[in-house]
Amino acid sequence: MSLAAQIQRLGKHSLIYGLGGLIQRIVAVLLLPLYTRYLSPSDYGAIEALVALTAVIFALLRAGIQSSFFRFYFNAADDRERLTVVRTSFWFTMGTATLALVGGEIFAGPIAHGLYGSGEHTDLVRAAFVGLWASMNYDQLTALFRVEERSVSYALASLTNVLLTVGATILFVVVLDQGPRGVIVGNFSGTLAVYVVLLAYRRAQLGLEFDRDVFRKMTAWGMPFIPSVIALNVIDFADRFLLVRIKGQHELGLYAIGMRISAALLFVLAAFRTAWPAFAYSIPEQEAKRTYGFILTYVTFFSSWAALALGLGAPWIVRLLTTPDFYSGSEVVPLLAFAFVVFGAYVVVVTSIGRAGRRGSNWMVTGAAALFGIALNFALIPPFGKMGAAASMLLAYFAMFVGITWKAQRVFPVQYQWRRVATAAGTAAALTITGKVIHAGLPGAIVLTAVYPLALGLVGFYLPQERARIGAFGRRFMLGRV
Repeated sequence: MSLAAQIQRLGKHSLIYGLGGLIQRIVAVLLLPLYTRYLSPSDYGAIEALVALTAVIFALLRAGIQSSFFRFYFNAADDRERLTVVRTSFWFTMGTATLALVGGEIFAGPIAHGLYGSGEHTDLVRAAFVGLWASMNYDQLTALFRVEERSVSYALASLTNVLLTVGATILFVVVLDQGPRGVIVGNFSGTLAVYVVLLAYRRAQLGLEFDRDVFRKMTAWGMPFIPSVIALNVIDFADRFLLVRIKGQHELGLYAIGMRISAALLFVLAAFRTAWPAFAYSIPEQEAKRTYGFILTYVTFFSSWAALALGLGAPWIVRLLTTPDFYSGSEVVPLLAFAFVVFGAYVVVVTSIGRAGRRGSNWMVTGAAALFGIALNFALIPPFGKMGAAASMLLAYFAMFVGITWKAQRVFPVQYQWRRVATAAGTAAALTITGKVIHAGLPGAIVLTAVYPLALGLVGFYLPQERARIGAFGRRFMLGRV
């Protein structure tokens, strides 16, 4: 299959997978007016701390099986072996999720004290662990759509989940006035409902089978991921935990608003990450070494463009969606958005290490980046609060990307287009800084975002074949208008 066809295939599935993610991100943003009118920044900070905690636990409990599920499914010799992989993964996930739920309910009080310094939010902790159980099991069942490359079915499940979640959240927060607890219960209600439907739909595949030999092989392959997952979660969430303990729930609530706006960029990355594993492992080795290079360039291009738009437009987005108490949350958006650009590049590069089967020492790279991030958080949060947390995340991601790239190129050399990658990210960062320095205003922000592709042309980003395709598209567009 040609390079263009490979990229088109990845783009197709990323787009369809992304529809559910897009709607979910849009809804999360559109719900901000509701949250910020019915919740205080402190309430929002309390929710964000629990979101971070359950995300960390989710990643840790799924780390040993999630990546190995894709690998062993595709490596299975026939449909019977694939069915064994599916059932073994399902029951492992069910078991670990249930243990986490029981532990969360029993130790809800101590967990609340650890997060907030008091037992005031014990009921929130209990609700959050129910949501964790639902999310883990839902994720395992929807992973079946991904290995089957049934992206439309995946998107439909995601869309249904989002619509039910919105309805439940409005009911609990607005109608029943349940405050932060209503947000958490509303958020897992849709997931739980769709999971029950998927259980019925997949009932023929989910028999009582747990193959210990398959499980041992899957965990042996997946266990090296766990230290790296721990380190990644430290980078992702240490800022939240330290902000709430050092600066309080109010500061974390403002940071969470900025994170929510920045997370619009995660739509691009989430769609890509959903399609990427199956795509990346399916390409022949020599073809992969060239294809991965182009993928990194294009992921950096699109995510940098999105980061530019978010970074410059954040003040107006936050004013549109929230109340004055939350306006200062927009300040962290540029730093967080470019942190996600770096993370997107990491996702591409780290895949080559997994392909080469040399993941064992990944934790050393990610662990060093995590320690670096913690040190930055302790150094920057006390004097700079949420801005220090955002800067810490950006710098920690960059350190992790540099380290993992160094290792990846030693075990699976790829023809990355480093000049183009640096040009795409650097141009977007320069335009963002320019807009902030000159206080461009909303019209200026729109103009600076729109000229990004043109600016790349001026600095020699595009290859001759890309310029030819862009020119042909422009001519077709103009003829169509005429």
